[in-house]
Amino acid sequence: MIRLSNVIKSFDTKQGTLTAVDNVNLSIESGEIYGIIGYSGAGKSTLVRMFNGLEKPTKGEITLGDSVISKLTGKALREKRQKIGMIFQHFNLLWSRTVLENILLPLEIANVPKHDQLEKAYELIRLVGLEGREDAYPAELSGGQKQRVGIARALANEPTLLLCDEATSALDPQTTDEVLELLLEINKRLNLTIVMITHEMHVVRKICHKVAVMEKGKIVEEGNVLEVFKRPQQEITKRFIRQDTDPESEETDIVLAQVFKDYPNGKLLHLTFNAENSKQPVLSQLIRHHDIELNVIQGSIQQTHSGSIGSLYVQVTGDSTEISSVLADLTKMNVEAEVIEHV
Repeated sequence: MIRLSNVIKSFDTKQGTLTAVDNVNLSIESGEIYGIIGYSGAGKSTLVRMFNGLEKPTKGEITLGDSVISKLTGKALREKRQKIGMIFQHFNLLWSRTVLENILLPLEIANVPKHDQLEKAYELIRLVGLEGREDAYPAELSGGQKQRVGIARALANEPTLLLCDEATSALDPQTTDEVLELLLEINKRLNLTIVMITHEMHVVRKICHKVAVMEKGKIVEEGNVLEVFKRPQQEITKRFIRQDTDPESEETDIVLAQVFKDYPNGKLLHLTFNAENSKQPVLSQLIRHHDIELNVIQGSIQQTHSGSIGSLYVQVTGDSTEISSVLADLTKMNVEAEVIEHV
């Protein structure tokens, strides 16, 4: 269990006091993959640096298990950090050391016996799928392979918590998915708590159980990933989700604006489907039971850790009574329906 209680982190600058993290409260259960998402400057990286004591909160407490890490110093803090692994956006490998030697480094620092060091390092190499690359140097590896070395190194001291600070931001989409699948496998196999710091909703959707959205140092929205995708409350959350579910959102907006112009008497709806109703003939039922015309504009289905979720933009034309009845039926079918008033 990780608990953050009224955590504030402020910095003194020439322009005055800068509050990077503003009164954050979070609880993360053991074995969860927890996503913290926000744009650059939201405070998420500052927040994660307080998880392992690299930064101390100005106010509040951070509890990891039975220790208040925000109060630890010296030897006690160093020992606690050995059970907190961390992987980074730019890998932070030692370029003069091979794959094997990079993975051995934290074991050497921890004074693990030499024989045990090698046994553990080779075990980790197998875990992250780098067999045959033990003697390669970082310059000889792809981005995905470098990050696999970073993951193996972070797991060397058998941590109970793995912090991932923008760990996939430097990778292409396919390699990102491969690394995320590896982290998901590690989470299941080791029951390892993972905290993902990211600005990519795709990362959160792919493997996280829960998500917290940060803006200007505050947590503005939090919850189960599937529920947040289905019912986002804040504009910033809706923006993140739309960037993920509709990568061509600018083109979609152009089409929606044209529909508004050409069919001013219709209603534009954004429908959100969960795993169950995404497989049901919802639209055909609406057409069959109501005197309406229905035009599909854009749609997609995405996978989350908890199940699939569908997004569909439709334009419905009919009298106001019929459209109200359509909205009522969508509610009965457990389909989220948002009436779009403007683009």
